[in-house]
Parts: sequence; structure tokens; C-alpha cells
Amino acid sequence: MIALDVDGRTIQVEAGITVLEACLQNGIFIPNLCFVKTRKRPHASCRLCFVEIDGLDRPVPSCTQRVRDGMKVRTDTEPVRRLQRSAFKLLMSTHICTPRECPTQGRCQLIRTAKLLKVSLKPSPLERLERDVDPVVRLGPLVHYPYRCVLCGRCVHVCGEESGHGLLTFAKRGFNTVVATFVSEGEEGPCAECSACVGVCPTGALTLEAPETAESEEPGRAADSGG
Repeated sequence: MIALDVDGRTIQVEAGITVLEACLQNGIFIPNLCFVKTRKRPHASCRLCFVEIDGLDRPVPSCTQRVRDGMKVRTDTEPVRRLQRSAFKLLMSTHICTPRECPTQGRCQLIRTAKLLKVSLKPSPLERLERDVDPVVRLGPLVHYPYRCVLCGRCVHVCGEESGHGLLTFAKRGFNTVVATFVSEGEEGPCAECSACVGVCPTGALTLEAPETAESEEPGRAADSGG
């Protein structure tokens, strides 16, 4: 075991884990969306888990830093919060929040992060960015809601590296990137029995249930109900 200082508090953790894991294990919440413990290499795509570490000249993603004995970490500085707010606002600029229809039922990581950062879940009209994606997509037996998806990659990871199926991937490029599947239309494959991807989705973008009504998922209408 090694000791490190986080926000003035000494915590004992196992050597070799990341700063993000160390904090989460000790009840210190750092915003994160793409972190999956079983990933061999950090994805670091959500850009939310920034911290300051003594000896480094700028904030760094905590999922990329391994703990060291005597390390001093700060999770609540103004530079850290500024980076986190910028990244979160960018994520929310394309996200449509529909709390009443969301299958996460209060477990949504976006809500917890918004409260911590004091940022609205509903972007202003000037902050809203429109993506060229369908509101509801069938991925074999899965139902995918691209406007809820934050492209964290958790579903792609667990389908490929944990479950060994490798049926989910990213398609298109840049701003219009979406999650896609190799399962042919009308086929179920192992998805219905596995559903590991549904369990790790932090925003309710994947379900095994019937699609919601078109009205509830219409981009313009859904944006009005967010917050």
C-alpha cells in the first residue's frame, strides 16, 4: 500500500492503480464518463477527470496518471473546474436531456456532474450544436438514442474486450460519429442475452426496450424538456 494526499486528505491505496481509481475508491468523486476499470489503456476521451498534481505544470486527466507514494493531488482548483466545465458544456451542446423518459432513472452521470460543476443540462440556443444523426436507431435487438450518446466508448469496449463479441464500433467521423453494429438487421446475435453494453452506458443511450415515441425523442421537443 502507498499513501497520497488528495485535497489535504491522506488516503491509502494499492500501488499501480490510477489517480482516478484511487479517488473513487475513497469516496472522492471526480467527474468521469469514459472510465472502465478493465481497460488496459485509458481512453481519456471525455476530458472530465482533470486534476492537478504537484510537480506537473498543468492539469492532467486522472485516468492517465498512476499513483505514486507521497503524491499530492488537487481535484477542486479553479483551473481544474474551468477545464471540466468547458468539456462538459461541449458534451451537452449535442446532448438532449429527457429526464422523464431516461432509463437511467436517477443514475445518470450527467446529472451528478452537472450538479458538481454547477452547469445546466440544457444548453442555451447559442450553445446548441445540431448533429446529422437519427433520433432513434436499431442496432440488432438494441435501441440506440444518438442524442443521448456522449461517445464515451464504454459499450464498444465491453462488447469487444470483455464480452469478446466485438459487435459494436464507431462509424462516421468527427462531429457526426455514432455507435454502430456489425449485427445484420433482423438478427439478434448474442446481444439480447448479453446486454453488457446497456449496463455500462452512463447516459441511457442504449436499451433493450421498445423505442420511445417519436414525439418524445424529436430533437427540438426533447431539448425543451431538458434541464
